[in-house]
Amino acid sequence: MPEEKIVAPDPVTEPEAYQKALLDLLGDQDLEAVLAATPERVAELTEDLDLEKLQQRPEPNEWSAEEILGHLFDAEVVYSFRWRFTLAEKDPKYPGYDQDEWIKLPRPSFPELLAAFASLRRANVWLVEETPTSEWKKDGIHAERGSEPFGTSLAVVAGHDLAHLKQLEQTVATVTGKS
Repeated sequence: MPEEKIVAPDPVTEPEAYQKALLDLLGDQDLEAVLAATPERVAELTEDLDLEKLQQRPEPNEWSAEEILGHLFDAEVVYSFRWRFTLAEKDPKYPGYDQDEWIKLPRPSFPELLAAFASLRRANVWLVEETPTSEWKKDGIHAERGSEPFGTSLAVVAGHDLAHLKQLEQTVATVTGKS
C-alpha cells in the first residue's frame, strides 16, 4: 500500500489548524534536536541524486527535492528575521509570506543552497541554545496567526521541518523508483 501523502491545513486560510498540525507532528520530540538535525537529514536523503532527480517533481503539482530545500531555506530566512524581531523589538509585528511565490525566486545550485541553509540553521540553533528559556515567552504578532511566542514559533518550525523531511523522503522514493 502506498504511503499516505503529506497533507496539512493551508497556512493562510486555516492558520490555527496549520499551527496545531505542526505542533502535533513535533509532539514531545526535542525541538532543538530536530532543528539541528534537519540540514544533515536533507543531505543524507539527497546525497545520491543527480541534478535531474533533484529537479524532478513526483507529480506535476508537487515540489521536487530542490524545491523542498528551497522552501526550507525560504522559511529559515523568514523565521531568522521573525525570531530576532520577536526577541529584540517592542511590540513586534510581522507579515506572513506567500510560499508559492517565494519558491519561484532564483536560487543557487542545490549544493550551495544546502550549504547556505545549513549555515543559517546553525546560526539559528545557536540563537535558540543561547536564549534563556525565560525569553521564550516573548510574543511576536504573526499577521495570519496572531500572537506567537518565540518558543511556540520554534516548535512550529521544528514540526515544519518534520513535515517537509517526510515529504522529501516520499519525493526521493518516487523519483528514484524506490517507493
